[in-house]
Amino acid sequence: MLPNLALIVMFTYRPLFQNFYYSTLSWELGSSVATKVGLDNYVDFFSSGEAGKVLLTTAIFTVGTVGFSLALGLMVALALNRKLPGAGFAQATVFAPYVLSGFAVALLWLYIFDPNIGALGAILRALGGTSPDWINNPTLTLVMVIIVYVWKNLGYAAVIYLAGLQAVPNDLLEAAMLDGAGPVRRFWSVTFPLLSPTTFFLLVTVILNSLQAFDLLIGLDRLGRGARTLIFDSYLTGFVEADAGRSAMLSTVLFVILVALTLFQLVYVERKVHYR
Repeated sequence: MLPNLALIVMFTYRPLFQNFYYSTLSWELGSSVATKVGLDNYVDFFSSGEAGKVLLTTAIFTVGTVGFSLALGLMVALALNRKLPGAGFAQATVFAPYVLSGFAVALLWLYIFDPNIGALGAILRALGGTSPDWINNPTLTLVMVIIVYVWKNLGYAAVIYLAGLQAVPNDLLEAAMLDGAGPVRRFWSVTFPLLSPTTFFLLVTVILNSLQAFDLLIGLDRLGRGARTLIFDSYLTGFVEADAGRSAMLSTVLFVILVALTLFQLVYVERKVHYR
């Protein structure tokens, strides 16, 4: 195990602790000189109005993407959990966007949302309407990014939920049917509680993925007008504004949030999971 552990320490934990150190520096990217400032980067960030805006954007993006991905993924899984012709092809079609390049998906959807040359704008103009300015309006930009992220990652939640649905014992559903429970009652009283381990797994993984989403954001909102989440703000601060110390601080804040959310889910949310 030692060679593998050495690689993990060298390429995972060493950069992690280096990032903690860099966050205590006032350092312009590319400069050979850096000044130690302690926790000043953290104090400046949390005492400024930028912190509230970035954290709120991150929260809205995460809640929106996680909520819609899980809800729509479950609905798609319920539709696919039927013995119908072409069900396998439908499953592959739903899952396909998840394995595509995020940046390529972003470029594709830009040609849909662009108010001047986009397909959506052309349809709306043909119907006598006008296309919203998805790209330059910060609020609409965030909505656009959430829509595209959910479309791309919907298949992941659907496939995982489908596996959970196929593992639900049929005898329990038949017993509920004999007791007079209709389809809706059987779902909420039998199927959904038995899906709680699947939901918990998806909740943890999708939250982590959403908080670390980057390729779609830079493709759809290159200047960070409306979708400036923590990880995107860290990139823009470090590689556009050349403030490496502040960028490392933002990465550290994101790391702490990821760890805290994961621990909270493992300690408190898992108590509501029904393992059969």
